[in-house]
Amino acid sequence: MPRATNKPAGRKRKKKILKLAKGYRQGRSRQYKRAKEFAERGLTYAYRDRRQKKRDLRSLWIVRISAACKAGGISYSTFIHGLNTLGINLNRKMLAEMAYSSPEQFNQIVQQVKGVMQNTDKI
Repeated sequence: MPRATNKPAGRKRKKKILKLAKGYRQGRSRQYKRAKEFAERGLTYAYRDRRQKKRDLRSLWIVRISAACKAGGISYSTFIHGLNTLGINLNRKMLAEMAYSSPEQFNQIVQQVKGVMQNTDKI
């Protein structure tokens, strides 16, 4: 009986790993065993950092909103509380974009929030 080698499937498996390791330095991109180790490691980092990216962007949006609020004379936390009081449902991404690209509109919102918060004596 002839020997079965699983050649097509093995070749496909190795090509997939070497394709993932493309661009790595030295043997990491050419030797299957080393390429497999570093490709798995890279996939682990990619999985982790897809979640980390969301946290980093939210932090960036908060920093931008906070800076624009400080320029308008109000703190970030007071601003967010005032938005909730007014029932303005804008997420932080849109608020940050507004503060960055059209500060005059953002300042109008800040003034509305300041007016509401002065009526409730929270500033």
